[in-house]
Amino acid sequence: MRFLEKLRPLTLMGLIAIGTLAHANPVQAQATEDLTVAGGCFWCVESDFESVPGVIEAVSGYTGGKTKSPTYKDVSRGGSGHYEAVRITFDPAKVSRGHLLELFIRSVDPTDAGGQFCDRGESYRTAVFVSNKVEKALARRVISEAQDALGITIVTPVLSAKTFYEAEDYHQDYYKGDNLVFTRFGPKRQAEAYKRYRQACGRDERVAQLWGDAAPFANGH
Repeated sequence: MRFLEKLRPLTLMGLIAIGTLAHANPVQAQATEDLTVAGGCFWCVESDFESVPGVIEAVSGYTGGKTKSPTYKDVSRGGSGHYEAVRITFDPAKVSRGHLLELFIRSVDPTDAGGQFCDRGESYRTAVFVSNKVEKALARRVISEAQDALGITIVTPVLSAKTFYEAEDYHQDYYKGDNLVFTRFGPKRQAEAYKRYRQACGRDERVAQLWGDAAPFANGH
C-alpha cells in the first residue's frame, strides 16, 4: 500500500508532463485544410483531385447560392444560385493551397462564363471560394499568373465562402462506382459510364487545347 501511495504522485507528474508536451507539440496529422472550387461537373473535379498526393478526400456538393439544403434537382434546374462544387481536404504539409489552385485553374476552361464543356448553365460555372483575406489574395495571384501564361482573359471569380452542402450519396466517388446505370450509350457500370461521359463532353480535349503540357489531368483519362 505504501508503494502505491508513493507511485501515485509519480504517475500524476508523468501525466502532467505528457499533457504539457502534447499541448506544446500538437499532432501535425490533424492539421488539415479545405479548398472549395467549382469546375463544372463535380464528378470530374472530384476524380482529378483525389489523385493528387497530399489530398485526403474530395467531396461533391453545392455552394454559393441561396437555397437551403438543395438537392441535385434544385441546382440543375437553375435559380438556386448554387454551383456544383467540390470541397478538397488536404494536408498542407504535403501539398500547398497554392499548388492545388494552380492545378485547378489548369484543369478547367476558366475563359468560359456560361458553364463548362458540354454542361451549360449557372451551376456549371467555375469559381474559387475563400474564407479570409489571405486565401483571397492567394487565389487572385494564382489566377492572375495563369491569365498571363494563357494570354486570354480568365473569368473565374474568387467568391466568399458560403455553406457547403454535400451532394447526394450517389454522386460521391461516382467515377469509381460499380452500380449499373442507364445512359444514352446503354446500361453501363458507373465507372465506365463516367469515362464515356467525360470523353463525350470534351473536357480533356478542351483543357489540353487551352493549356497544352501544363494541363495536369487531361492526359490521365
